[in-house]
Amino acid sequence: MKHTNLLFTLLFVALFASAQTVSDKLKLAMDKMLAEPTLKHASMSLYVLNSKTNEVVYDYNSQVGLTPASSQKIITSITAFEILGNDFKFKTTLGYKGIIKNGILNGTLMIIGSGDPTMASWRYSSSRDTTILNNWIEAIKQLGIKKINGDIILNVDPFSYQPVAGGWPWEDIGNYYGAGCWGLNWHENQFDLTLLPGSNDSEQSCIAAIKPNLPNCTLINKVKTVKADSERDAYIYLAPYSSVGLVYGSIPANGKPYTISGAMPNPIYQMAEAIETGLKSANIKFNKITNSIDYQKYGDTLPKIDSVFNTYLSPTLDSINYWFLKKSVNLYGESLLKTIAYSKTGEGSTEKGIKLVKQFWQDKGIDKGSLRMMDGSGLSPSNRLTTNALVTALQYARDKPWYTSFENALPIYNGMKLKSGTMGGVKAFAGYHTNKKGKDFTVAMIVNDYEGTSSEVTQKMFQVLDELK
Repeated sequence: MKHTNLLFTLLFVALFASAQTVSDKLKLAMDKMLAEPTLKHASMSLYVLNSKTNEVVYDYNSQVGLTPASSQKIITSITAFEILGNDFKFKTTLGYKGIIKNGILNGTLMIIGSGDPTMASWRYSSSRDTTILNNWIEAIKQLGIKKINGDIILNVDPFSYQPVAGGWPWEDIGNYYGAGCWGLNWHENQFDLTLLPGSNDSEQSCIAAIKPNLPNCTLINKVKTVKADSERDAYIYLAPYSSVGLVYGSIPANGKPYTISGAMPNPIYQMAEAIETGLKSANIKFNKITNSIDYQKYGDTLPKIDSVFNTYLSPTLDSINYWFLKKSVNLYGESLLKTIAYSKTGEGSTEKGIKLVKQFWQDKGIDKGSLRMMDGSGLSPSNRLTTNALVTALQYARDKPWYTSFENALPIYNGMKLKSGTMGGVKAFAGYHTNKKGKDFTVAMIVNDYEGTSSEVTQKMFQVLDELK
């Protein structure tokens, strides 16, 4: 009889479990997560739709605005695809004003940027610094120019002179992920600082190398050496246009060099140095290399070029978007946001870009109040998005001709195609998943102000999202 009762109980449990819907399972999992002590003071939101029917599968706080971190890149990415187009390319042009005679340009040579974030990037063979410089020098040679009796001007005017978005933390903007965005960018506006630790605890470290070089800028090194089994904890504090920066923190005393990647305070100087080296190696003489910011500092009017003789094209948007989402390159997002603004208004500013993005989505049914954007990348802690807005945008993308490019760029987390978002006290995931039965889901989940580590809250989020499998 006992065996019969046990069998009946197990059968009942099995039937009950099979009768539970995905919605039921998500609710139970969320209730369990909400009861976690480390999430007592946290704010959470989860929104899940059936991708094909648009039916709401689960909704918890989907209209509450939360800090999304890098999951906000989804909004920028989709908007860029729609406004700029899948095959959009940034254009950097070379032109001159003056007369070329007997191998001498009597006038000005100008390089005009359009905010291309891939200039001199290592991610593409066509965008590497040597490839670009060789192309430019060959174009100058083909004009017969051996000497330039005038300035070479690097024109960054298409974009705002304000390179970083409002609300970016001071501890972020000096490091590579907080790089500013100019009308001309170089090497993803990133430099690598290599430090050598001392032999003993508390000893001063020393700077071994800076690549590329930082012209017109000095780094004050205050990084101390700590015990060999300690974690590296060193950061660069360096604001845009600054001539002095601070490197602060600690590295372990294990004899190994440590490389920290920083944000160039003014990448125009790195670009100028690279061009100068290339011209000298080609034996092309010139007066000086300046830029549109410095040129106009004293009230000088920027000359208008008479002739364009070379146009460099970036990789296409679908390729740029791949790295934007897959590796979460913040610079790409800020450039796309400013480019959206420039394409519509002729002024490449963050503020105008945000206004256009919000209007775009309002026209698609997303309330402006659910998109409190400070930037294009999600780096500002002041950003606020709802999971409803994220899922609505993801759903919008599904029937677009560029959808495959967008979806393929989403990273894989927990066996799902999700864009993550991470910063202090913030974890987010948004994207798509097809379960074992072939049912498609569109999902966004955000947690703010949790206690514990990022990996701990991630595992708790995955336990909820596992109910979609």
